[in-house]
Amino acid sequence: MRTRRYGKYILRWIVTLTLAVCIIAGAVIGGGRLLHIFLTSTGRQASDVPDEETYPVRGVDVSYYQGNVDWDALVSQGITFAFMKATEGVDHCDTQFLQNWESAKDAPIYVGAYHFFRFEDSGAAQAENFIRTVPVTENTLPPVIDVELYPSLETEPDRETTQENLQEMLDLLEEHYGVKPILYAAPNTYRNYVKYFADEYPIWLSNYYYEPYSDWTFWQYTDSGMLEGYDGYQTHIDLNVYRGSLEEFREMFGLRAF
Repeated sequence: MRTRRYGKYILRWIVTLTLAVCIIAGAVIGGGRLLHIFLTSTGRQASDVPDEETYPVRGVDVSYYQGNVDWDALVSQGITFAFMKATEGVDHCDTQFLQNWESAKDAPIYVGAYHFFRFEDSGAAQAENFIRTVPVTENTLPPVIDVELYPSLETEPDRETTQENLQEMLDLLEEHYGVKPILYAAPNTYRNYVKYFADEYPIWLSNYYYEPYSDWTFWQYTDSGMLEGYDGYQTHIDLNVYRGSLEEFREMFGLRAF
């Protein structure tokens, strides 16, 4: 009588069942993600708001829109860090930057400066504008390049040219300040231009509907925050969180405690 060999069939069944479970799990997870994006983006579900227990390191970003800033007042409301606009393109300097930079020195708040990237300008020229405006200062956050689209763009910027200009600017800023810059992006500019740099540079993402699913270091979760401590004609202020603890925040950027 011939003995049947069931082992190979059992192995095939196990492999098939495992693959099926993985496919179903992936579909459920992916479907849940897509549903969350749909519900929050269309207003059918409230936008995600980072809770303070999970994200205790909280910050703002400001420009001339916020006018004069009372940094101590912001600190008293739980703000740990602030990014302030310094430059844009090859020749623009934010009119409030120098005052913001100087006045923040006496407050227990970590600050950094950001540059609004112009797609039509070279990376080198934009780096020069930032470098001549923002001094090298101890115990501050790395420089930021803000990459987002703006109304005057007539066509979608070329990806290869944009990435070349960004890399050129990133290299020059890192050489001058001795730290890797941070890249800020909206969802569309992240997908089209910035995600290719995510393995090498800290990423700051804006998303006013849901917590970004891609890797991020900073998350700007609203542009309509309300705090006390600024007198500009813009009553709202951008609110952000760092993805980690205060100890991790300091360690990552080489910051000392106040």
